[in-house]
Amino acid sequence: MRSSTGGHAAGDPFDAGAGSILRQPRAVWATAGASVVAFMGIGLVDPILPSIAKGLNATASQVSLLFTSYFLITAVAMLVTGFVSSRIGGRKTLLLGLAFVVVFAGLAGTSGSVAQLVGFRAGWGLGNALFVSTALAVIVGAAAGGSAAAILLYESALGLGMACGPLLGALLGNASWRYPFFGTAFLMAVGFLCITAFLKEQPRPARRTSLLDPIKALGHGGLASVAVSAFFYNYTFFTVLAFTPFVLNMTPYKSGAVFFAWGVLLALFSVVVAPRMQERFGSLKVLGGSLVLLAADVVVLGFGDHTTAVVCTILSGAFIGVNNTVYTELALGVSDAPRPVASAGYNFVRWFAAAAAPFLAPKIAEWTDMHVPFVVAGATAALGALVVAVRRRALTLEAEELQPRHATEDSVTVFAN
Repeated sequence: MRSSTGGHAAGDPFDAGAGSILRQPRAVWATAGASVVAFMGIGLVDPILPSIAKGLNATASQVSLLFTSYFLITAVAMLVTGFVSSRIGGRKTLLLGLAFVVVFAGLAGTSGSVAQLVGFRAGWGLGNALFVSTALAVIVGAAAGGSAAAILLYESALGLGMACGPLLGALLGNASWRYPFFGTAFLMAVGFLCITAFLKEQPRPARRTSLLDPIKALGHGGLASVAVSAFFYNYTFFTVLAFTPFVLNMTPYKSGAVFFAWGVLLALFSVVVAPRMQERFGSLKVLGGSLVLLAADVVVLGFGDHTTAVVCTILSGAFIGVNNTVYTELALGVSDAPRPVASAGYNFVRWFAAAAAPFLAPKIAEWTDMHVPFVVAGATAALGALVVAVRRRALTLEAEELQPRHATEDSVTVFAN
C-alpha cells in the first residue's frame, strides 16, 4: 500500500526486504553486471561527440542522430520485447539482445560515415531494448528481498552504467573515437558469457504477450499519466545528456570527468536518497519537486558561464536519479496491467522523447541560439511536474488500490517482458 501522499506505507510490497539488496543469487549479479555495461552504452558517446563530429566531418545535429536512431528503435522495440520473451523465455531474450549489441557496437567502430554510424546505433538500440527491458523482469523475478531490493539493484546498475559510460568513452576515446565502440562490444561479450554460465532458463508466463498489450495497457488513466509525464521529463534528461557536451566543448577527458560526476550523483540519489525522500514526503511530492528543481537547473545551465554550466550539468544528475527511481515505481505499480506489460507501454512512450531531444536541441540552437534549447528543456520538465500535480489524486488512489494485487502477480507475470 501507498500512503495518501503517494509514498510508501507499512506493508507496501516495494518495501519488503529492501535491506537484502546485496544478498543476491549469482544469476542476479550476472544480469545486473551486464545491465551496467548496457547502460554504459547510453552515455558512452557523450565525451566523444565533438571528436566524432570532427573525425567524420559532421555537424552537431548530424552526430546527435546517434542518440535519435538508438532511442527511436528502442521505443518501437518495447512493443516487441514482451512478445519475444514470452515465447522464447527471458534467458534467450537476454542473450539475443546481448548478441545484437556485440555485433552492432563492433560495427559502429568501423563506420566510415555518420550515416553508417547512425545505422549501426539503431541496431544497437534494438539489442539494448531486448536486453534492458528483460533484465528488469529477470532481476525482479530472481532477486532476494522482494520488489524493493530488485528495483534498487536495477537502478544501481543504471546509475553505475551511466556514470562509467562517459568515463570509458573518455579514456578510450582520447586515443580514437572508434575505441569506445570496440570496448563496449568486448564488455558485452563478457556479459553474454556470464549470462550463459550463471542464468538458468526462467519460467514463462501463463499467457503470451501480444504486440498490442502494451498499447492497451496505456488505456489505464494512471499509467498513461505516468507515461506522459515521463515523456516530458525524458526530453529534459536527454537534452542534458546529448546536447550539453557541445555547449561545454571540452576535451574527452574533461567532458568524461564531468559526466562521471553527473553519473555518480545519479546513482547515489536514485539508490540512496530517493527512497528516503519518498518515505518522508511521499513519491508524488518528491517527483513534482524534483522536476521543478531540474527545470530551474537546466535553465541556469543554459544561461550561465562555463563554470556554472559544468556545475549545473553535474547537479542535474541528482534530480535525474530521484526522478528515475520514482517513475520506475509508479510505472510498475499504478495500473492493473501485469508489470512487464505496463513497463513496456510506459517505456514505449517515454523513449520517443529520448529520440526527439538529441535531434531537436541542436536544431533549435541552429534556428535561434545556444540558450533556447535549455529553455525548452526547462519547460518540458515543468510540464512533467504539471501532469503529476493535475493527476495527483488519480495516481495516488489507483496505486493505493492496486499494490496488493501486484504483490501476488509478480511470480507469474514478471517474465512477460
